[in-house]
Parts: sequence; C-alpha cells; structure tokens
Amino acid sequence: MKSFVKLSTLLFILISTNAAATNGYFQHGYGVKSQGMGGVGIALPQDALAAATNPAGMAFIGNRYDLGVNIFRPERESEIIGNGAPMFSDGRYDGNETEFFLIPEFGYNKVINDKYTVGLSVYANGGMNTDYDDGVGNFFSSSAGVDLKQIFFSPSVTWKPDPNQSVGVAVNFAYQSFQAKGLSAFASSSNDSSNLTDNHHEHSYGAGIKVGWMGKVSEKLTLGATYHSKTYMSKMDDYAGLFAEGGDFDIPASYGVGFSYQATPDFTIAFDYQRIEYSDVKSVGNPLQPNLFSSKLGKPDGAGFGWRDIDVFKLGINYQWDDKLTLRAGYNHNSQPIPSSETLFNILAPGVITDHLSIGFTYKVTDNRELTLAYTHAFKQEVKGSGSIPGPYGGGETNLEMYQNSLGIAYGVNF
Repeated sequence: MKSFVKLSTLLFILISTNAAATNGYFQHGYGVKSQGMGGVGIALPQDALAAATNPAGMAFIGNRYDLGVNIFRPERESEIIGNGAPMFSDGRYDGNETEFFLIPEFGYNKVINDKYTVGLSVYANGGMNTDYDDGVGNFFSSSAGVDLKQIFFSPSVTWKPDPNQSVGVAVNFAYQSFQAKGLSAFASSSNDSSNLTDNHHEHSYGAGIKVGWMGKVSEKLTLGATYHSKTYMSKMDDYAGLFAEGGDFDIPASYGVGFSYQATPDFTIAFDYQRIEYSDVKSVGNPLQPNLFSSKLGKPDGAGFGWRDIDVFKLGINYQWDDKLTLRAGYNHNSQPIPSSETLFNILAPGVITDHLSIGFTYKVTDNRELTLAYTHAFKQEVKGSGSIPGPYGGGETNLEMYQNSLGIAYGVNF
C-alpha cells in the first residue's frame, strides 16, 4: 500500500492543473461521491476523501482507497460599459483561452482497531484561472489573467469513544501556486512594482488543522460538525507588490454542521451548512476602493478582491437501486462572494457562481471494487457592477459572468 500512496502522490502532482471557482474558489464537494450529492459529507462519509469535509467520517468507511479525477470546464466572461477613459475599451471579453482542467484526488484509510483509524486524503482545495488571450480593453494588457491552484495533503486519525460516535483530526499540509499577468497598468499603485505581475509561477507552503465530530444519534439520524482552521501559508515574494501584507495569501478558515437521515433502508437524505471566511484573508477581502488610492498594493491595507464571507447550503439524496447500483443527486447554493462594487479587480477572479445541480452513481464491479461517476452543472450567474470603476479610471461599470460543467470519475477498493 505504501507504493500505492507514493504512486498516487506522483500522479496527482503530474496531472494536476488549475481549478476554478465553485463555492467562491473552494470546490463544491470533495470526492466524486460527495460531488454527485451536491457536496454533502459532514454527516455522510462515503469514501477515503471524507477527511476533506469532516475527518471524523473516516471512522465509518472501513479499509479502502479511492482514486479519481474531475474534468472541469468553466466559462468566464467580463464586460465593460460606460467607461470614459482611454485605458479601457467598452466591450465583452472572453477569459477562456484555457478551457479544460483536470482535478485529481485520492484517499486511503486503514482501521487500526475498533477505536482508531488512520488515513490520508489528497485533493485540490480549490483555485482560480482566467486567461484573456487578447487582454481586457487597454488596461489589462494582452494575455492577462491569473492562475491559482491549491492542494491539500491531509493525514488524519479518528477515535471512537463508542461504536456510534467518532472524533477526527487532520493536519492540512498545503501547497499553492500562483501567477498573474497583464497587470502592468497598476505599477504606479504598487508598493513593489517589480513583484506585481508577469513573473513566473510562485509557490508557497503552509499548514492548518481540521477537527470534526460525527454521531449516530438514532438508528436513522446521523449528525456531524467540523472546523477547518485558517491555513497559514508562506509569502509569495514574486507577488509582494500585488497581494496585501507583502505577498501573503493564506487559505481561509471554514466550519459547518450537517445531518444525514436514512428514511428507508434504500433512501438517504443529507444536508450540510458551511461558512467560508474569505474576508479574513486581507489579500482576498480588502476592498478595491478606497484602498487603491489610500494605500499601495502589497501593503497591509492595499487593495484586494473585496470578497465577502459566504454561507453554503448543500442538499443531497442517495438511493440504493439494487445490490450493485447506487444513484445520487444534489443541489448546492452559496451566497455571492463578490459585491457589485468589486467587479473591476474580479475580472481576474470572477467567482460569481451561486447554484449547482449534481447527479451521479456508483456501480459495484465486484464485491470490493466500484466505479463512481458524477456530473455537476453550475448555473450561469452574472454580477453587474455598481460604482465598480473608480472615477480616476473613467468610471462606468464592469460586469462578470460565469457558468461551469464538470464530470468526475473515481475508482474505489475496499480491502
């Protein structure tokens, strides 16, 4: 099994490309089974990716490993209207020069005894990509955009004080990569213009902690709760003139609660609530105005993307059709992270999606091997700017639009 973990880690690094926005820039669910149910998982563990949502869930999945990949296609566009400055040009702009992304995942879980399990979940936490091959007007120069990816390596341990309850802890070892291009027009607003744009991919590393509880409170009802701390990352020196606090780009904290209810032996319904604290990371949460004029990019009060904290609601159903086939469906809704006043900078990061619909299934190939597929459509969402382009830049508005499709496939083995 050690060779499997090493091989899967290498495969993950080799084929991992760049994710884009779903619940903000986090994935809407972790593990293909979860994704087929709208991302639920706080009280319904289904595979060895359970620790990505609630580490306590690893206590209830047995000995298994899972390997999967998502084929992800976001469609992102921006529009500038009513601008009176030569640095912008009214029009619609396509940020889809890079169209498809592969997002791999794998997990492993081992039952030590009736009290303890240990596991490892490796997954893309989220990311963002825009690629405007012809730029945006005359301000974001040709070949403008950003490329962010975040990967978690999460070893976990669970303890069962009794057969119906578990407590889990996972350490989130994180890696992220970032590149920005086409932002030279902001040089005069940067504290360090040589580390603002058009540098190579910069890498950073960090860690955080994740804790969770899960309890079967009756024969049919299971409850869960989880907290993911902020993941503190090393600074991105090559972008110290872009991100607030000299290149700091931590991964936000989140927390949530959930339940699953087995209405019949074949039918289960699950619900999760999650809160993601984007505003607590200054490079993400600082507003564009007035910060762009009152401070310099890269300083603690420098302009950011103006993202708000969001609430996420996930609802999923699971139906055991027969001994071999399990069917799934789900819906996922989150509040809007990008205010209408913050659309200008978010041409680079148009994470405006709020609604997802998912379907999926698992087919047992043998008694201990299974194949899972899930399809998710994120509905088209638009945020129209309101006071979004500052007067010194000619005024007018920036509008953002995005929709997404993804197809996940996973192979799981019980041993």
